[in-house]
Amino acid sequence: MKKRITRRSFIKGAATASAVAGFDIVPSFAVPPSDKVNMAFIGCAHQGGTDAQQALRHKNVNVVAMCDVVPGRTGRIAGEMKKQNRPEVKVYDDFRKMFDEKENEIDACTVAIPDHAHFPVCMLAMSLGKHIYVEKPMAQTFEECELMMTAENKYKVACQMGNQGHSDNQRRQFQQWVERGIIKDVKKIDAWMNKKRRWWGWGMVKDYPAGEALPEGMNWDVWTATRPKHPYNRKYDPGNWRSWFLYGNGAFGDWGPHILDSIHRYLKLGLPTSIRAKKLIKPVSPVVFPKGSTIAFNFPARENMPAITIDWYDGPDNQPPKPEGYKGRHGIKGKFIYCGDGVVVKGGSHHETHQVVVGNVDREKLKLTGKPETSTVHMTNFINAAMQGRVQLQVLSCRTPDPGVHARLHCPAARRRAEVRSGEKADYKQRKGQRTAEGRAAPQGMGTVLQAVTGPET
Repeated sequence: MKKRITRRSFIKGAATASAVAGFDIVPSFAVPPSDKVNMAFIGCAHQGGTDAQQALRHKNVNVVAMCDVVPGRTGRIAGEMKKQNRPEVKVYDDFRKMFDEKENEIDACTVAIPDHAHFPVCMLAMSLGKHIYVEKPMAQTFEECELMMTAENKYKVACQMGNQGHSDNQRRQFQQWVERGIIKDVKKIDAWMNKKRRWWGWGMVKDYPAGEALPEGMNWDVWTATRPKHPYNRKYDPGNWRSWFLYGNGAFGDWGPHILDSIHRYLKLGLPTSIRAKKLIKPVSPVVFPKGSTIAFNFPARENMPAITIDWYDGPDNQPPKPEGYKGRHGIKGKFIYCGDGVVVKGGSHHETHQVVVGNVDREKLKLTGKPETSTVHMTNFINAAMQGRVQLQVLSCRTPDPGVHARLHCPAARRRAEVRSGEKADYKQRKGQRTAEGRAAPQGMGTVLQAVTGPET
């Protein structure tokens, strides 16, 4: 008999997430052979609205529910559904209640909510056999990400992260350039993102702000999820949650999954051996991300590839030096990939393709060949996977050849610690799946893995 998780017990259980391995639920998995996939949208404003609109372009998507902690924020999606003559659906302010009432009607969900809430929502959904399209970063800590991947395997569902460029041709281009020896012997990469962040104008934030009146109809308890509860303030929501260590992942968590995705996959980076803050731009708060930072990620040699350092730059005017011989502009986001033989490749983000900007290569080798193994539309790949009730190809999944590499680089608990704590450079080793810092057992939850590194403040 199927053992049911109630909405009350699940959040309590999420606080002790390591117990996932002991869940004895055997769900009746999601999508049987059918010409429709029944979807629920969890998080309906901003990117959640965009994800929902992309799903609504598919005639084989049937919407059965919407959920947002402020139900009034579902208007954009409801308007699009009305234009398409789709029926109205019930709107919830609590995902647990939605699953209590609609579990048997839902095949798949989009999850586009603050980073800190990804984990409890996705874990409950996957335990009930629901396929998940979750926005990046996948979660907020290494442990959360790896537990989510464990759950994806255990419950035989597709959990796809919303780094949309992963389905696009830039990923295929990068893969082919590696296979053809254009991108090779890489020892250094500089990546940056200088778009203005919401917290830049806040000045020095010493503590959490005083409470304010809640927006009408807001379920603040559900918004807070498993994190310590503070009174509502507009500097948390809408949208400002990304600014806070407690709720978001800063500029790196927002853009790193897009800019570094193909690099991390096809250069087989795995887990960094050390992370160091080379530069912090004031103000440096104990609760909010710095105005800018330069963070060095050091990766060991892998197979026939040399050790590599990735320097990440964010903040106003905080960009890496140009490669010698390159006369072009940086742009507001991108990366320089320093290859062997003096070749430098410049890339961007999302769907933006790569260019050789320094050095000589065989131009014939630069041409993209073959056909995509899947759609170049990320949402289409997810819906196809959900329709078939299984992960069709590895590209559809949050997994990579080394399970966890997206989590390890794109879940910036490590970077957060690097920015705000003083101490020596942290070194990492992975032994039988147990991450350690300087030989000590890695702490659980919010304190995973990285224990302290910082550099000079500017």
